[in-house]
Amino acid sequence: MAKLFRENNIDFERVNYFIEPLTAEKLRELLKKADLKPFDVLRRNEPIFMELNLSKESADEEIIRAIVENPTLLQRPIVEVGNRAVLARPVEKAKKLIFDFC
Repeated sequence: MAKLFRENNIDFERVNYFIEPLTAEKLRELLKKADLKPFDVLRRNEPIFMELNLSKESADEEIIRAIVENPTLLQRPIVEVGNRAVLARPVEKAKKLIFDFC
């Protein structure tokens, strides 16, 4: 993702969620900007997902708390530009967001 930004001379800030964990508030903000539900950004193949017994029926706040406490659960990258964000899988979603914004 960084390569995409550099190639297009776009300033960016890279956040490593393992070093600078997301707060529940920031995660809610990103989800709102991306028009996603917490379940949409879960990495469902992670062992911790199975251990926590999360499902589509889980409360949004339960999922948000689980992601904040276990950052490996979060699908990445999430690209935020202004008042919009996307889960950049595939990378074309990030390209569209970036070039629509610029």
